[in-house]
Amino acid sequence: MSSSTTVRTFRRRTLRVAAAALTAAAALTLTACSDSDAAGTKPPGQSDTGVSAESGGTGSSPKAQGSDAPPSAPAKADTEAGAAGKQSGKQSGSAHAANGGKAASTVRTQRLADGISTAEITKLGDQHYRAKIVARGSVLATLETKGHDDGLDANDMFVTLTLDGQVHSWMGGGHQGPGTFKLAGGWTAKVTKVGELKFRAQIIGHDGVAATLETKGHDVGLNANGVYIVLSSGGVISAHA
Repeated sequence: MSSSTTVRTFRRRTLRVAAAALTAAAALTLTACSDSDAAGTKPPGQSDTGVSAESGGTGSSPKAQGSDAPPSAPAKADTEAGAAGKQSGKQSGSAHAANGGKAASTVRTQRLADGISTAEITKLGDQHYRAKIVARGSVLATLETKGHDDGLDANDMFVTLTLDGQVHSWMGGGHQGPGTFKLAGGWTAKVTKVGELKFRAQIIGHDGVAATLETKGHDVGLNANGVYIVLSSGGVISAHA
């Protein structure tokens, strides 16, 4: 081989090596650029929570806003708060049911026939009322409807409480039983003694016995078509229209 041929061959090998070196350098450069983009470099002044440090959000630090919590933590907190609210509502409803469903409320206060006493009337339910007889700040007696009217003889002042919460009172007009007595409104009362502090009164109208009152250790009352009747545990009966 001649010397000129040897020189040309060497030059071709040198050019191939140089080209290979340039290709490798270019590949390294592209790889470095790709790694830099994948690192997600952020501009200065921008936090990991996505709130600008200059804007300040609501004034709390990024950590206070929960930047360290995993993405599912806020949703879990909301779920727990909702469950707590529902549980609180259930407890409130249970307490409400334990108190009887409906709270008792005072309907009104009414002056009675003696001019001194008052009746404090409270509604407890459907056709269920209570009336406290109060004089000079003291409760003297209590009337309550439980499926029937109630009545009271308070030292010759007679009081009735009806199923619809109406209170009627009057003074005097009592008859001491046993016996048969004419009452207001055309009624007749036949009073008999059936035991100690136990009297029975048959309320008789044009068609016979319309109702029966019986004391069992306490006074009783009745609304007989707008005529109010009280029978005391001592056998005294009085009526007022």
